[in-house]
Amino acid sequence: MSILIVDDNEANLFVIEKLLHRAGYSDHISFTSAHDLLDYVYSESPSTIMEQVDVILMDIMMPEMDGIEACRILQENVHLKDIPIIFITALEDSEKVVEALDAGGMDYLMKPINKTELLARLRVALRLKYEKDWHKQQEAKISAELELSMQVQTSLLSEPILQNQLVVKASYKPAYKLAGDLYYWYQLDQNRIAVIQLDMMGHGISSSLVCMFISSVLRDAIRTNPDPEFVISELNRWMVSIHHDQNLPYYFTAIYLVVDTDKQTIEYINAGHPTGHVLVEGDQLVELSSNTCAVGFFDNIRTKKEMIHYKDSVQIILCTDGVHEAIDKYEQKGLEWLKSRSTTLYTEAFDVEVEPIDLLLSEEQQQAANDDMCVVLIQAGNLVNTIDSRHNFVESKIVT
Repeated sequence: MSILIVDDNEANLFVIEKLLHRAGYSDHISFTSAHDLLDYVYSESPSTIMEQVDVILMDIMMPEMDGIEACRILQENVHLKDIPIIFITALEDSEKVVEALDAGGMDYLMKPINKTELLARLRVALRLKYEKDWHKQQEAKISAELELSMQVQTSLLSEPILQNQLVVKASYKPAYKLAGDLYYWYQLDQNRIAVIQLDMMGHGISSSLVCMFISSVLRDAIRTNPDPEFVISELNRWMVSIHHDQNLPYYFTAIYLVVDTDKQTIEYINAGHPTGHVLVEGDQLVELSSNTCAVGFFDNIRTKKEMIHYKDSVQIILCTDGVHEAIDKYEQKGLEWLKSRSTTLYTEAFDVEVEPIDLLLSEEQQQAANDDMCVVLIQAGNLVNTIDSRHNFVESKIVT
């Protein structure tokens, strides 16, 4: 612990040093000007000084630079602004005292200095500094844990697939560090792939934890039986068990589908999720509307899969409600906008650097969003062979 004392009068410095020493505060450094104080605090890293210095006792009236100006300079530094400053003054001008406190001072003492008042104010300042330091340490600890959790959650997301007959990629933008949105796909065999996009109730830490749990259940369910009716029923069973066993009333919306490039079919279930859009043969738009309730709403839900056929090519766009809200907070305009955008064949999808969400939302819309956002883009069939040459498609970017 260190206390810095600033006063242009050396007699005043001597008195304060004596009082502090007798009270057991032996670690203190004195300065005769505000410039000397600033030179000292900036002689090392401000973050290091912040850890070493607990309180500053500073005179208001000093030549060249007064204590108020020095205080304002310290307040501009993110590391130094939390060091408590107790002003010392012989002025009886209340406006000057108010100005000093408005500049960032925590308290003030009148000269001549009263020992009891000095020590009482010092104890309060030290307690405040200790509490601020403790909160900063806790925030740093929580931030590190959140960063680790974010890495774990991100590791659960599937890698893009860029093949001649199949492209699957996604954009994932949490509102905070952790998200309640999840996407996953699994190559069942040479011709079939299972894909899901889900949006857990709420967002943040609690939603992300339930998401991570359901992710493991999802993987087991798909490997056991990838049929949409089985997978959605199995996920519902586990969500209901969480509700009953742990009293956690969570639910999620989802679109789960299986694309078969050999039979040229798409089997899907939409469990209360925003409408997905399928562009068949480049000109026919089919909507993947909700055909059952959200997963976890009821003990038993009706799961009836639907099927879409295509002959040559198909493009599927799935979005969580955060994307709709980024376009229009009431979501209706968002649905119409996405519907119109889904009629475009996105040749940019074959570029690994291009994010699907950038094809739908501007940077401003993405920055202004306050909900988790996820976009999944799937392209299957012979659309690679029909790409317009003006897009300068680079063959080497496709993994065959």
